[in-house]
Amino acid sequence: MMRISETVKHLIIINVIMFIGTIFIANGAFYEWFAMYFPKNDAFRPWQIITHMFMHGGGFINNLSITHILFNMFGLWMFGTPVEQALGSKRFLFIYFSAGLGAVALQVGFYYFQYLPSYNALLESGLSAESIKQMLTTNEVMQGTTQAQVSMLKDIFPAFNASMVGASGCLMGILAAFGMMNPNAELMLIFLPIPIKAKYFIPGIIILDLISGITGQSFFSPSNTAYMAHVGGALAGFFVMWYWKKNQFNRNRWN
Repeated sequence: MMRISETVKHLIIINVIMFIGTIFIANGAFYEWFAMYFPKNDAFRPWQIITHMFMHGGGFINNLSITHILFNMFGLWMFGTPVEQALGSKRFLFIYFSAGLGAVALQVGFYYFQYLPSYNALLESGLSAESIKQMLTTNEVMQGTTQAQVSMLKDIFPAFNASMVGASGCLMGILAAFGMMNPNAELMLIFLPIPIKAKYFIPGIIILDLISGITGQSFFSPSNTAYMAHVGGALAGFFVMWYWKKNQFNRNRWN
């Protein structure tokens, strides 16, 4: 069995501690403090950009939240350990957090892409910013709101009230790094036990996530998955590794 590397071990411990906090701190307060909320939502706090990477679940134990953290931590051990052993802890952490930030940037950017057209249309229709925010926060329609306005409010309600948790974006960046370092390594899905080389497997997973994010069609993840976060994390990991590999003979050398 592959021995776990030190940084990966500590990351797993932090994720488990945060998962326990999510379960045992009452009324979902822990989740509200540390999950990543849409920036227009009053629940958003700047530190959530980092803390959401260590969060799994929504304040209660269910099969989905347990599966979420188990799969992410298994993937972090399996792919993170060889990447850390090859690059060292500092470069490993740089990729890890770069991927997490890339995940936030692309997912939140996608939410804004969904949110802004209808929000601007609501302002042009005569609603104030305060009334729009109140209705989106309370999910209650004010008297005098037209049917067309209600329809636009429904369109942007999911983005406004969205929250992100999980190490999946970070893991996708590590997976991209692993694939660039080991392009001929054979990987497989649990429900599709066919060996596929990493140079085909990993881009395939990213493409499926991109399609899922755009169409809403889920292939192998729950429907509430932040697919664009997966894509953003993978792209960040790829570009960091690409830069290091391109400059491997100067002071930025990565191997």
